[in-house]
Amino acid sequence: MIVEFDGELWLWAARRNESWTFVSLPAEASEEIRDRCSGARRGFGAVRVWATIGGSRWTTSIFPDSTRGCYVLPVKRAIRNAEAVDVGDTATVTVELVDR
Repeated sequence: MIVEFDGELWLWAARRNESWTFVSLPAEASEEIRDRCSGARRGFGAVRVWATIGGSRWTTSIFPDSTRGCYVLPVKRAIRNAEAVDVGDTATVTVELVDR
């Protein structure tokens, strides 16, 4: 499953001092991922993915966020720097589930 979307980068309020930056996946895609991955998730409900923003591609995990009702993708500083995006910016994101 591949999901491509435009999303705004946001800072996790619980860790503002550590600059944990995320982008939220669309609700519909999150629901489909939940259905496809039920029982196959890792710690904290994580699902392994390939993520792409601009010319940067990396492996990571997406996590369910009960507050937002969707999965969220962490965007590490190296990616934000390479793609010149930061909190508040909108980025085109591709998330591809890694075969289990």
